Amino acid sequence: MEAAAARALQRTILRQQAGLLARQERALAAAGMGLWSCRLRDGALDWSGGVHDLFGVRRGAALHRPQILDLYEPTSRRLLEALRHRAIAGSGAFVLDAEIQAGGRRRWIRIRAAVEAEDGRPARLFGTKQDVTEEIARLAELSRRAERDPLTGLANRRGFEARFEARFEARFEAGTDGAGPDPLGALLLIDLDGFKPVNDVHGHAAGDLCLRRSAARLAAVCRDAALVARIGGDEFAVLLRAPVDPLALVERGRRVVAALSRPIPYRGRELRIGASVGIAVGDAAGMSSGRGGRARLFDRADAALYAAKDAGGNAVRIVLGGGRSGTGAAQPAVALGAG
Repeated sequence: MEAAAARALQRTILRQQAGLLARQERALAAAGMGLWSCRLRDGALDWSGGVHDLFGVRRGAALHRPQILDLYEPTSRRLLEALRHRAIAGSGAFVLDAEIQAGGRRRWIRIRAAVEAEDGRPARLFGTKQDVTEEIARLAELSRRAERDPLTGLANRRGFEARFEARFEARFEAGTDGAGPDPLGALLLIDLDGFKPVNDVHGHAAGDLCLRRSAARLAAVCRDAALVARIGGDEFAVLLRAPVDPLALVERGRRVVAALSRPIPYRGRELRIGASVGIAVGDAAGMSSGRGGRARLFDRADAALYAAKDAGGNAVRIVLGGGRSGTGAAQPAVALGAG
């Protein structure tokens, strides 16, 4: 009788534990989370229902690790494999936000993993996987707003510098597989001519209108650009992808000046401004990667812009190659008359 009572108590405890585990799993699944493990000896996977749901795999279906890995976006898959190998080698742990294609939609999941050892040897990876798609989207939107000029809708100085760095560094990455950004071909700096008098005479509402219209016209002329940005009060920048043709750049500068010089209707009158354009062509032979190289390219475009301003405005100047020093004289490619 005592043995029977003990077995009955044990069954009761097991049912209670099973019920608790079931409730915990339902709570995890409701939170977009699940438990997982992977046996290192043969790669066998064990998932809770929540992880099946995350990956769009029917609960109870057979799991094959190579097929599951195919659901990861390539960059996320490479990061996952690198962190996994590092954790196994050091009996450590890792956290990774990875992008997957699951159930016909793209989703971000947060993977938490730790290594379990048996007899001092790594035997199993285990942890949680959680849907963080909405969190990633919110962070991306906050980042986008932080890098966006609210008046014109173009990238702001912060957004420009981030993209400038990424495009510039792409020039110097050997053996690119095409996954990164296209390398930078040229930098255009544009300064509005006659903008301050418009602001002073007609007020800030007129000035804001000029900035919005100028931004829209510049974006239209440079719709194929890697980035169009407002980097100052009446200063704009354009990043063009490689390869570029200097003659085509000159023509592009002419079209920018012509577009930004068109009159802007305002309260029954026409506001008139112009534009000066400075262009620097990316030259890997004359520039090194890193902050110094980017600064030299920007300085070359800025020098070309000043040359255009010194020519009376409504002009284009271009710097072709910097030689060993990374500097070059601003060549008078195009000089248009006022208006």
